[in-house]
Amino acid sequence: MSDHVFGRSTKGVLPIAMRGDGCYIIDSVGRRYLDGSGGAAVSCLGHSDAKVRAAIRGQLDSLAFAHTGFFTSEAAESLADRLAAEAPARLERVYLVSGGSEAMEAALKLARQYMVETGQPGRHRVIARRQSYHGNTLGALAAGGNAWRRAPFAPLLVETSHISPCYEYRERGEGESVEAYGRRAADELEAEIRRLGPETVMAFLCEPVVGATAGAVPAVPGYLKRIREICDHHGVLLILDEVMCGMGRTGHLFACAEDGVAPDILAIAKGLGAGYQPIGAMLCTARIYDAIAAGSGFFQHGHTYMGHPMAAAAAGAVLSRLLDDGVLARVRPQGEKLDAALRAELGQHPHVGDIRGRGLFRGIELVADRETKAPFDPARGVHRKVKALAFEAGLICYPMGGTIDGMQGDHVLLAPPFIIEDAEIDELVTKLSTAIRGALAA
Repeated sequence: MSDHVFGRSTKGVLPIAMRGDGCYIIDSVGRRYLDGSGGAAVSCLGHSDAKVRAAIRGQLDSLAFAHTGFFTSEAAESLADRLAAEAPARLERVYLVSGGSEAMEAALKLARQYMVETGQPGRHRVIARRQSYHGNTLGALAAGGNAWRRAPFAPLLVETSHISPCYEYRERGEGESVEAYGRRAADELEAEIRRLGPETVMAFLCEPVVGATAGAVPAVPGYLKRIREICDHHGVLLILDEVMCGMGRTGHLFACAEDGVAPDILAIAKGLGAGYQPIGAMLCTARIYDAIAAGSGFFQHGHTYMGHPMAAAAAGAVLSRLLDDGVLARVRPQGEKLDAALRAELGQHPHVGDIRGRGLFRGIELVADRETKAPFDPARGVHRKVKALAFEAGLICYPMGGTIDGMQGDHVLLAPPFIIEDAEIDELVTKLSTAIRGALAA
């Protein structure tokens, strides 16, 4: 083991991943781990897809890199064309970057430049939601509403307004219809825009299905349509973050399709490259692109590795696997099987408060009391124990704490590869159930 890698944590020693085999990662001593979370909702095609690997080799044999200040590439052009053809209406331009945080930084900077170039320099404020996560770069971190991630860097962050999340399990009132709740939650945006002054607000930002911070929490029906109406009324740009929930994870290539909404700017990553190459993308409408083209003609942004040919070739092959080879069509039926298996195993568990999600994007919220929905004492570290016990049993899952407010609450996020088979779903649920029971007994 190297003594020089600066990893995510300075504690403990991680196993060395040596090989991928479908939904499994195999370490240096031959132990197999079922990837029940796709890493962080990344590995949608598993870890040994022959077609994606071949596409990367083919691109390497012809061209590895050409800086986008001088060249474009066939791989980047082809990927952008395919994404634009499949994207929600009006999203016609594709800006290729190296990951989700970069995609969100690009989205925020483009929104600001659009306002400047259209004669609205007073519009600079961003409104997002509490318990959101939009990336770890400073702009994206400022937009996010996750308290513990923000706290150490608060003096460096641009001021952002945060309204309530759309979180039916905890926020819908007794006797309140789902539709009425969705309207009430969305109308917080209207109130916040008016409080700040519409002439100062640049954009509203949210995930159609909240990922890491809350555990696969979907917007309720009608919520995003009302959000779209409010943004249109006030001239505010709608930015959707589909870095985790997009690229087929919920059963649609773009998650917002289920809500019948098209944003002005959209960010994708993770499943776009399926882990085979680091890549993300920011998509925007022709209206936004044309405003830049008719003005300065230059988006004042950029990264060295944007539009990287090998990353673009990998992503093009991923899209082909999802759309041409029918892998995307597996997500809904396998997601329903996973949901059914979770409910059969854990639905009546006294400490499982909610099982939720869409497609192969599922969350389990753990509670101290089902009736009151009271969370466990954070000092117990329930989510950390679940993660450790599951990993010990050969299951990779994505538990996290602070589900409710950044401090209280525990959940487990599941986002297995789209190629997962029925027997692997059974293995996932059995090992997760055992880990949960063990963590709560400790």
